[in-house]
This record gives sequence, structure tokens and C-alpha cells, in this order.
Amino acid sequence: MEARAIQTAVRQSARKMRLVIDQIRGRAVPEADAILRFSKKTAAIQIRKVLKSAVANAERSAERQNERLDVDTLRVRYAVVNEGPTLKRFTMAAMGRGTPIKKRTSHVEIRVGADAVKPAPKAVNPAATPRGKAEAKAPKAKAEAKTAPKSKKSAAKPRAKKEK
Repeated sequence: MEARAIQTAVRQSARKMRLVIDQIRGRAVPEADAILRFSKKTAAIQIRKVLKSAVANAERSAERQNERLDVDTLRVRYAVVNEGPTLKRFTMAAMGRGTPIKKRTSHVEIRVGADAVKPAPKAVNPAATPRGKAEAKAPKAKAEAKTAPKSKKSAAKPRAKKEK
């Protein structure tokens, strides 16, 4: 089950909104909502609205298909902020000139999906694997290899200094 929500032409630059959206990408919905609720960034307000909408869309989709859905199992699968249209305005400047002002907008898209329940991994006996059998047969060889000198130079005698 996957649902999405898109908000277009949000009156904040995409660069500022990406700082917030990067914090929630891949997280569980309750955790992402808590991060957004306590964030000091203004972008968190708009992103939280989109997240709530995506969760509501997932609930509605599950209801239509007569499936059970636990909101706590939802995860933010995809979250992206793209640039929207830029509003171009001018302000007065010295000597009769006009200075351009770019009021940037952005598009927010969030997709949420349910976590698949993963089965617990089986306990593997190391002696049952082919590598484990070889290690079980020769544990002494490893111990001997650790105590043996690593190179011939360390075992050689130090040279005597030449006299002139």
C-alpha cells in the first residue's frame, strides 16, 4: 500500500525546504511527524501538512480496498522538493533604476508506504556451513599462524657496522 501527496507552488525556496525534508526521508511516519512538529524551520509547517495528507490518502485507499492499515507502520518512502515557478518583481533603486527580486516557490511530494513484515532470521550453526567445517577441523593452524614471524627480516640477525 503506497499513497502520495503533492503540494505545488509553496511560497518558500526549494533550498530551504530541502534542509527539512532530508531529516524525514526514510523514517517512520510518527517519528517524522514528531521531527516536523518540533522543528524551528518555517518549511516544517508546509511539509507536515503534505505528510498528513499523504497519510490520509493511504487510509482512504485502504478503506476503499477493504484492507486494514495501521498508520504507525507507514514509512516515508519518497520525499522530494523541486523548484516551482519564480515570481519576478522589481524594487526601486538609486538613480531611477529597478532592482529585480526573485520570489521563489517549490513543489513538495511525499510518498508513504507500509513496512513489509520481515520474518526473523534463522539461527545458523557455523559448523554446518562448508566454511565452518574447515575452520572446525583446523583451529590449531590459525593459532600457529598468529605466533609465526611475519617476515624474514624480523627473524634475521642485525648487521654489524662497517669500520673504515
